[in-house]
Amino acid sequence: MKAFEYVRAEDAAQAPGLLAEGGKYLAGGTNLLDLMKLQIEAPAQLVDLNRSGLAEITETEEGGLKIGALVRNTDLAAHPRVRQEYAVLSRAILAGASGQIRNRATTGGNLLQRTRCPYFYDTNLPCNKREPGTGCGALAGFSRPLAVIGTSEHCIANYPGDMAVALRVLDATIQTLKADGSRREIPIGDFHRLPGDTPHIDTVLESGELITSVTLPPPLGGQHIYLKARDRQSYAFALVSVAAVVTDSGARVAFGGVAPKPWRVESAEARWNEGAQAVTDAAFKDARPTAQNAFKLDLAQRLVQAVMNETQSAGTPEGGAA
Repeated sequence: MKAFEYVRAEDAAQAPGLLAEGGKYLAGGTNLLDLMKLQIEAPAQLVDLNRSGLAEITETEEGGLKIGALVRNTDLAAHPRVRQEYAVLSRAILAGASGQIRNRATTGGNLLQRTRCPYFYDTNLPCNKREPGTGCGALAGFSRPLAVIGTSEHCIANYPGDMAVALRVLDATIQTLKADGSRREIPIGDFHRLPGDTPHIDTVLESGELITSVTLPPPLGGQHIYLKARDRQSYAFALVSVAAVVTDSGARVAFGGVAPKPWRVESAEARWNEGAQAVTDAAFKDARPTAQNAFKLDLAQRLVQAVMNETQSAGTPEGGAA
């Protein structure tokens, strides 16, 4: 790990002013510190946010929830309203990482975690996301865990997280504080970028912009399900995951593990009553899988069918409390 300057922010408003060029914000550090040890990330400065507040969950005037960026994953998953009214979020969080990591990982940091593509993590291999212009080794190499849709000729890495997939199906909004002191709101669907020809830029955040909170709209009701297919039962990233909220008026479905961002196609949801194949055909109509990961399309269909089977079974509770 290379030497860096360490600074503590005493409140959120102070943080952007403390961040120097080439610096990074530090919250739980569960992803950033690993990347620093591997010298994939080498910030000249870390601004520690852990004394800056932002660790509360409060109710909004509209009946939703406002989640501070420093709320730990464990606390968010265990929050009574999240468990009762946003159960898909609680289930997605509990499907990720380990208990120890969830105790440290934060809401804001979870959104910013970087891909687990093996070419990104090995500094001896070419990776446009890690080092622009070096090429994408996965295109002609090992691609089994990587994206099947939303990719480009420059990158086929996938977004690895679980929490953001649930936030996508819930239509969450991200609040930020910019370096000039202004604030903005970013719909979760607009937050993560597709790679295009700049795969090293993961999100729409500007330099120095700080995530301060995530807001959930009023509860949808219905049945909340999160299913995750992975290579082992625990502490593994999704090959494919499905977050679903099914109500009397229809269904919302988002996929993880298949794209550079949580993948939701609203037009596919309109075909819910036509069956799982109709939903996944619409959601993945522009898919460009490799020979190694084409199985993810069939796996996605099977998971959607499993969701349909579960929601149609007798005795599934309204709201689907976690």
